Formats: sequence, structure tokens, C-alpha cells
Amino acid sequence: MAQTLAEDQYGRKIDRCLTDTVVKFGGGLVLGGMFSLLFFKRRAWPIIMGSGFGIGMAYTNCERSLNGK
Repeated sequence: MAQTLAEDQYGRKIDRCLTDTVVKFGGGLVLGGMFSLLFFKRRAWPIIMGSGFGIGMAYTNCERSLNGK
């Protein structure tokens, strides 16, 4: 059996965090853009808020993953 090094496990966690951040940021950006176009007369704040929520959720997931909880 091959052993996995601690550095490799940490690297995989960081890769998952970056992927999760990109996906959640993109989802928040798209959702905010849709709300901006459909309901808020093309204002910028729904896009910014959706992106911020996405990054915040990704940060929480990464923090939980890296702390081992």
C-alpha cells in the first residue's frame, strides 16, 4: 500500500477549496446577475452581494475542511 504524505493531503484540501470557491463565486455572480436583470433594474448591488455570499460560503467550507471538523 502506498502511503500518502501530509503535504499531499493538504494540497488536495487546498485544491478542493479553490475549486469550491470558483464554483460558489460563479454561482453567486450568475444568480446576482439574474436578479439584477429581472428585478432590480440592472443595479450592481445584487451581483456584488451574490458574489460575496458565494465567497463567504466557500470560506466557511474551506475553514471547516482545513481544521478537520
